[in-house]
Amino acid sequence: MKFAIYPGSFDPVTSGHLNVIRRAANIFDRLVVCVMVNAVKHPMFTLEERVDMIRRVTEDLPNVEVEYSDGLLAEYARSKGKCVIVKGLRAGSDFENEFQMALINHKINPDLDTMFLTAEHQYMYLSSSMVKELGSYDVDLSDFLPEAIIPDFKARIQTLRQGG
Repeated sequence: MKFAIYPGSFDPVTSGHLNVIRRAANIFDRLVVCVMVNAVKHPMFTLEERVDMIRRVTEDLPNVEVEYSDGLLAEYARSKGKCVIVKGLRAGSDFENEFQMALINHKINPDLDTMFLTAEHQYMYLSSSMVKELGSYDVDLSDFLPEAIIPDFKARIQTLRQGG
């Protein structure tokens, strides 16, 4: 069985993330989307909320599971058995960082390989950070976020505006 893990913070999951998930789900028999804790980032949504949003936008993909981990990706992957890490790339700058992480993960877990999927052209510029910025200006988000989570995103922006 071909098995992969697509890790990320997914805060929030964007249309670009969903595109990579769908493409990876077509390549692998089983895909785990793993919401990772990033100590450097201050997420807009809780871990549980991010897992729930990804589950909702992938419910039509029977070979996709959603989990979370607060540990090292290489160790999480080791606990899952033989698998491949899938990483989406938008630009050359993504490659440098992701390549370095792939080497570190392979050093920690020599059985772990990383596969890079380039973003489709309409998502090359898209990041969760950019979506958060656009959301704060009431921009139409239908090109940036999966339709099912736009209400969650707008509600969170409104709560943050009110100081909550």
